[in-house]
Amino acid sequence: MNYLLIALQILVSLGLLNVWLLRFNQRSKYRGGSAQNLTEEFKIYQLPTWFMYAVGTLKIGSAIALLLGLYYPSLIVPSSAIVVLLMFGAMLMHAKVKDSMLKYIPALVMFLMGLAILLISSI
Repeated sequence: MNYLLIALQILVSLGLLNVWLLRFNQRSKYRGGSAQNLTEEFKIYQLPTWFMYAVGTLKIGSAIALLLGLYYPSLIVPSSAIVVLLMFGAMLMHAKVKDSMLKYIPALVMFLMGLAILLISSI
């Protein structure tokens, strides 16, 4: 059993669920631009509201799939690939609004953990 893979799956899952379910309407120094919550953040990125819900659905779904991947390993690669793509997109949005590097940190860390999950699970 690969404990690093398990730890990464849990960390990524809990991080995504925390942001999208518990901290959706809360301030964070990592939000894009001057946004106070996720809805404002997507507006700052000039993305439509429906897109925010689509991204949220993909992130929550991927988080759940990564947790289920502890029992159903076939879910690990597709769900971590989605996380990697979404986090790459998040970093592009921070670049679009010329955020400081500090605001990139969560997306970058999740991107790197998602890549690590992909690499470890394909060994």
